[in-house]
Amino acid sequence: MTTPVKRLPRRMPGWAKVVAALVLVLVVFFAGLRLSVLPGLKDLFGTDTHDRSGPALLKSIQDISRYDAASGNFQVVVDLEKDARFLPDAIRGTRTLYVGAGTVDAYVDLGKVGENDVKVNGDRTSATLRLPHAQLGKPALDPDRSYAVSKQRGLFDRLGDLFSDNPNGEQAVQKLAVRHIGDAAKESELIARAESNTTGMLEGLLRSLGFKEVNVSYGG
Repeated sequence: MTTPVKRLPRRMPGWAKVVAALVLVLVVFFAGLRLSVLPGLKDLFGTDTHDRSGPALLKSIQDISRYDAASGNFQVVVDLEKDARFLPDAIRGTRTLYVGAGTVDAYVDLGKVGENDVKVNGDRTSATLRLPHAQLGKPALDPDRSYAVSKQRGLFDRLGDLFSDNPNGEQAVQKLAVRHIGDAAKESELIARAESNTTGMLEGLLRSLGFKEVNVSYGG
């Protein structure tokens, strides 16, 4: 009568255990750094910043004939949420609260003023000028005054951030901030203020040159 031989379960080789333990330690280590669970490690393995950028190169020069007559300072709070279909926010999704601060300039393009737009009487005591309407420049976001208040991320998004950096992570909220600032500038009194300031500047300049009557209008 024969007795069946029981096969013993294979044991993990010693080297495999060492590799598995090392991988686990590294995962916990980098997770602690990324999630700030182990803040002391950041101080222990601190990084130094070195600026090795090359010199800035002048690509072109453009003559500007516009008169910047007014500038508006704006601030907007952007609340951007991205959800994944069929998944709860705790698993996949982000929500960013961002404060964007920037400026918008209003200007009058004096380069568009033609010969027929300026009329002076014979004794040079009266001048009539017709200028183009003021325009708004592109909104400029101020990085020193703009910042993310909070950023909520789902589990999958947090795991993805552990092993990759996303330098454009705030690009979406920054674009939204610029768009909202531009819309607010259109609804503001910037254009009217720019035309009023331009009129005052020209009246003061021409009167200092001997003109007693100065008439400035806008159109076109």
